[in-house]
Amino acid sequence: MRFYFSSLCCLYILFILSCSEDKAESNEQPMDNFRSEVEATPVRVALSEKKTFDYLINASGKIEALDQLKVIFERSGYLTELNVKEGDYVEKGKILAKLDQTESLFKLEKAKINLKNAEATYQSEILSFDGIFTSGDSARIIPVRDQLMAKSGLFTAQLELKEAELDLEKSIIKAPTSGRVADLQVKTGSLVNAGDELMEIINPSQLELKVKVLESDIHMVSIGQGAEIIPVGSGGTQLSGKVRSINPKVDENGLVLVGIQVTESKGLLPGMNARAIIKAPQSNSIVVPKQAVVSRSGRPVVFTVVNGNESKWNYVEPGKDNGREVEILEGLEAGETVIVTNNLQLAHEAPVKPVKD
Repeated sequence: MRFYFSSLCCLYILFILSCSEDKAESNEQPMDNFRSEVEATPVRVALSEKKTFDYLINASGKIEALDQLKVIFERSGYLTELNVKEGDYVEKGKILAKLDQTESLFKLEKAKINLKNAEATYQSEILSFDGIFTSGDSARIIPVRDQLMAKSGLFTAQLELKEAELDLEKSIIKAPTSGRVADLQVKTGSLVNAGDELMEIINPSQLELKVKVLESDIHMVSIGQGAEIIPVGSGGTQLSGKVRSINPKVDENGLVLVGIQVTESKGLLPGMNARAIIKAPQSNSIVVPKQAVVSRSGRPVVFTVVNGNESKWNYVEPGKDNGREVEILEGLEAGETVIVTNNLQLAHEAPVKPVKD
């Protein structure tokens, strides 16, 4: 009986050990084959490159004409003639308008008569100094001549004639430059004063976009630097331009005024709103597509492909961002294969399958 009980105990112990081994084997089996059983994540990849990185400075502003002048009345009077309308193209020197010339012509005629009287008096006076004027001695002639001209009123008469001619000339308003007429301020028959504005003349073939750039970025902007210009409402149409001027002063908002000359002005008008993208090249930078940089645990991460089919988690220090690419200051080397899709939930050492576009 005792032998029978001992045999049963031995069989029970062997059964327990056998079950434990089977359970251990069943627990270890999935861990060994886990990687082979998980389906690889398809990802698109790119190479990290060491190249010139174009940092893009974005700024908005208004388009202005480089050649844009206001036409001002130089004398008072009634506007009797207006030869243009808004939108007309005029050549430099064209007569735009005229003021009433009645008073100016009267002054001119009076000045001419006064000049003739002064000349007659002068000629009469020099008869008394015939010996001096026939001597040929300029040292004696010049002071006597000037004295007689002043005494006869000839100097004053000559000056009054020039003033009358200038006053008549001011009654005729001419185009100071070639361009199109804009912002007509008065109508025929209006009484105007000296200093009043008549119109603006704009040359639409030479346009400039005035934008304001952050003072932190202005050190990357220089004369002649290339830029893209995108007019508002153009549907994304891009025009080219070059930095023409940089105001050497920062305003109260920490902005610097920059002028960008538009290379092609077709379809543009002064006063239009536009956006500029100024390209500021940064040399010798490790660059990756922007989609390659994701955030994990509050830190920027770039996943790379190692061993051909495995992801690697890399903490990086990003630099400048131009909207398409990101500069990497630390954490990557040139020539590494970086993952640009399906990387938001990707894990370290996860199986991946690079695919082509």
